[in-house]
Amino acid sequence: MIRSRAVVEVSLREPVGERAVVPFLCGLAAVGIAAAAWLLLDRRVQAAGWVALAAGACLVLGGALLRPADRRIRVLLSFADRAFDGCVLGALAWVTREAEPRTAAAALVALAAGFLASYIRAKGGSLGYGIEEGVVTPVLRYGLLSLALIFGWTPWAVWVVAGLVLLAAVVRSSQVAKEERL
Repeated sequence: MIRSRAVVEVSLREPVGERAVVPFLCGLAAVGIAAAAWLLLDRRVQAAGWVALAAGACLVLGGALLRPADRRIRVLLSFADRAFDGCVLGALAWVTREAEPRTAAAALVALAAGFLASYIRAKGGSLGYGIEEGVVTPVLRYGLLSLALIFGWTPWAVWVVAGLVLLAAVVRSSQVAKEERL
């Protein structure tokens, strides 16, 4: 009689169950981000705001649940964060470019500033500088942009988001400069 032996026994319940929450939230956020961009391009701005708010909530929750050791998942979350800005702000800039050029300009400035702040954080981190990443900036960015779409607060709220993200870039640059002096 031939006995079958398990070559490898793997228990996927515990470790994968805990670690799978953040990627699942990122996946949910990605679907929401794509839907929000589509709704913006379809000129359903208020609906896009609600969907963007839900996507932002998924990203904030994912960031709060992220453990320091989860480097790959951190990259996924960072990618989803950039996708939020790229898709939502890009679609907003496209939709408002003719009717509200100030809103389109604010969206483009916020988009560029967001990528600059993200680059400074990533580059500083790769060079060994301790760039602090808080939850306040993303909460304000996702929330204010989503509420601006829901309640029609554009363009001033989008300019506030642009200023907030520029401030984050300046703060991150100053963190690098301070550590360089030490």
